[in-house]
Amino acid sequence: MKECVFFVVAVCVCQISFAQMDCPSSQELQTALRQVHKLLTAHETSYIQSLRNLRKKLNLLKTNTTKSNVKSGSNRNATCPLPEPLENGRRLGGVLTVGHEVHFLCSPGYELVGSETRVCHESLSWSGPEPYCKLAGQADSSVTSPVTPAPAPSPAPLPDFVRASRCIHLQGSTHCTCEVGYALTGTDNSICTDIDECELYRRTQSVRLCMHNCVNTAGSYHCVCPHGYKLGRDYHSCQDIDECETGQQSCTQAQVCVNTYGGYECVAAQCPHFRNATYVKTSALRCERNPCMVWDKACIQAPSSVSFQYMAVVSNMSAPRVLFRVSAARLLGDTLRFGLLGNRGRRHFSVQRSGQTMGQLLLVTPPQGPATLYAEVEMSELEKRKLLGRYVTKVTLFVSPYTF
Repeated sequence: MKECVFFVVAVCVCQISFAQMDCPSSQELQTALRQVHKLLTAHETSYIQSLRNLRKKLNLLKTNTTKSNVKSGSNRNATCPLPEPLENGRRLGGVLTVGHEVHFLCSPGYELVGSETRVCHESLSWSGPEPYCKLAGQADSSVTSPVTPAPAPSPAPLPDFVRASRCIHLQGSTHCTCEVGYALTGTDNSICTDIDECELYRRTQSVRLCMHNCVNTAGSYHCVCPHGYKLGRDYHSCQDIDECETGQQSCTQAQVCVNTYGGYECVAAQCPHFRNATYVKTSALRCERNPCMVWDKACIQAPSSVSFQYMAVVSNMSAPRVLFRVSAARLLGDTLRFGLLGNRGRRHFSVQRSGQTMGQLLLVTPPQGPATLYAEVEMSELEKRKLLGRYVTKVTLFVSPYTF
């Protein structure tokens, strides 16, 4: 019937086709249909045979599994008796089937006597002697008969760094998990032990977990900062506390508070003493020389002004680095010279000209703290090599013991 329908449709299609196309004859169509029918029949036979083979394999697997369960099911599902409660201590592990372990811990102030770990044997008995807790330092009166320890008000909780795991028993298998910050330990995964993130990160990472110190806690960790710093919003970095700004300093009214990294300094600038020259303090950090007599060369050669500059840097700061610049308000002579006075600071500092009327102090080596470094920068003004005035800046650099 199907072949006839297909033949009629094919004839109709050929009748409405273009005149120049040739249509197959009815005999050719029937031959093609028979070949398709044979192909489909062969595929159907192969599929049915494969399905039968698969059913046989499934039935065989089911039979073998049933026999295996009959042989070993009794021991696998059987459980050892529940161990006696540990007075002044605690038992870890709730799986009592063959091959699983239970662990015992004593409360603080007590010592464990007996097996710390017991395994459920196929004979449905526990390995090792039954444990008990005795007072620390108390001698045993009998090896075979446990001494009943003095009663405690209440059993102490399990140490925070060791916790029992959470186990699910499903279809003959056990799956145990731990809280965040803990890892499974023990042969039967019945105990969760705290992960020391500080030590783990120190061994496996090239950068530090905390900017200063890392403190491991039960299930987590936290960062701490040194005195004079506060923990940043990211809970990892340390930020300096400006004691001068927040009022957490004890400087007197005659002193100036200088904030440093991790602390502060109370400074009081003192005007210098030069031969035949006197100074007046025009601000907390600046002294001006009083006018000199025309004939008094010693007074004229003394600095016209002395300024004080206090700065704070971290230890091992990168160098070279410009610390500050000094310039002349107006140029009276034809020459300006910049340099360092004496030998103080030459190891760490250098002075160079940065413009026609400007010089700058450079830090040339990374400072190691804690330390206090000093330098005196001199700017001299000359007219036809004749000294018109000297201007000195005394620099004090407070180097922190920390690199942040």
